Parts: sequence; C-alpha cells; structure tokens
Amino acid sequence: MSYRAKKSLGQNFLTDGNIAGKIVDALGLEHGDDVLEIGPGQGALTKLLILRQVNLTALEKDWNLCLALKKSCPQAGLICIDALKYDWAKLHRLHSLKIVGNLPYNIGTRLIWDITAQVSGMKCGVFMLQKEVAQRIVSPPGSKKFGAISVWVQSHVRAELLFNVSPQVFRPKPKVESAVLRFSPLEKKGIFSDSALAKTLSLMFQSRRKQIKSILKAHWNVTIENCLDERSLDLRCRPEDLSPHDFQVLSSLIFSDD
Repeated sequence: MSYRAKKSLGQNFLTDGNIAGKIVDALGLEHGDDVLEIGPGQGALTKLLILRQVNLTALEKDWNLCLALKKSCPQAGLICIDALKYDWAKLHRLHSLKIVGNLPYNIGTRLIWDITAQVSGMKCGVFMLQKEVAQRIVSPPGSKKFGAISVWVQSHVRAELLFNVSPQVFRPKPKVESAVLRFSPLEKKGIFSDSALAKTLSLMFQSRRKQIKSILKAHWNVTIENCLDERSLDLRCRPEDLSPHDFQVLSSLIFSDD
C-alpha cells in the first residue's frame, strides 16, 4: 500500500518489519485474544496481528487509509474514527484486552491519559511514542522528567520502556526518536478519584518549582499537614519529590468532594 503521509494527522508510517515484529511479540498474544490497534496506518502491525489469529479491532481516523485497509486486511474489523473521540467505556466488558499502537506524536500523551484511566480491563498495552514522552511516563519521583503524566500513568498501570526506535524506520522520517512502552496491570491499585487526582496534578505541576506548602496555601489545613508529617515529607519539598501514592492521598484530602 503506497500512501502519502498527512502531516496534519501526525502520520509517520512504520516500514521496518523487525520493529513491527518486536512490538507485536511484546503483547504476549495467545490465540483468540481481544486486541485493539490504534492508528494502523498502512498495516505494518495489523498484518502481523492477523497472522496471530486474534480478535482484532482497529481504529483509523484517515478515511482513505481506512478504506484501503478494509480491502487489504478485511479481518481487522476497521472502525473509521478519531481515537480521541472513541468511547473507551465500551471496552469495560473485555477483561483481558490487549491494546497496541504506533501513536501519532501530536496526540500520544492525550491518548495514553484516556486509555490508562478508562480501560479497566487492559491486560497489556504496547505503544510507540515520542522518546521524550515515553521517558517522562516511566520517570521516577525526584527526576527532572517526572511530571503529571508520570504520576497519572503510574497510578493506573505498571509502565516499562522496552526499547528505543530510530527515525530511520519510518516514512517520512520524524525529527525525533521514538520508544516503545509496555503497560501491565498493577498488583495493587490505590483507591482514589480520577477527577480529584487530575485536579491535584494540574494544581501542583503548574507551579512545579514552588514548595508544596506554598502551592497548597489556599487548601492548607491540619489534616494535610499531619498527612505529610506521617509520610515524613518535608513541607519544603516540591511536586517532583512526591510519589504517585503521595499524590493519590493528597488528592483525597484536597478535593474530598470529587
């Protein structure tokens, strides 16, 4: 399939079969698995997934690509839709769903945010993203790259960076490197409100160089102070010094009504 990539859609087509194979292998597929592919493009992953005899659904925004894939990969169950508008709640009935995708750089972070929060039955997720974004997602507390997306993803799934990908394996070649991440369920997920956590992350990381007590000045009370004290957290620490669990606990205190 020969197709001119659309810059407006952030399209960079994967052309290396070895990389495609490594991504599919990372899913740990079994016969009959339910698999959702995001942005199949020209079908580099799609064709390999079909060979694994899985129940495959693919979301593609580009109408022309969608029509072409329906002809070349009729087994894929193509849905012509913008993944950002997809109703992820539809997938709640699938308890062993595996999701994969070479995500467009311009919407990768937003997609990951939605998927990790809304797809409760995801058994495994393998995603190719801009390397810088991937590094932020897996960054530990205390590192310069640690931020809101790090806390959000790590609060919902276990994330690991599998390997980096050179720009040379795409058409057109992007100006940055990519990386492949794998998500798997947490052994024990914390109890927290997604709404409260999102508000807390927005509040904290828009002033990430300020100290915690300064950021929380409008919300400060004895309960929050005692919570930080119990967790041996210095009031002078900054947002990047807190763990995902610290954020979860604080969110329940700051936005207790959510």
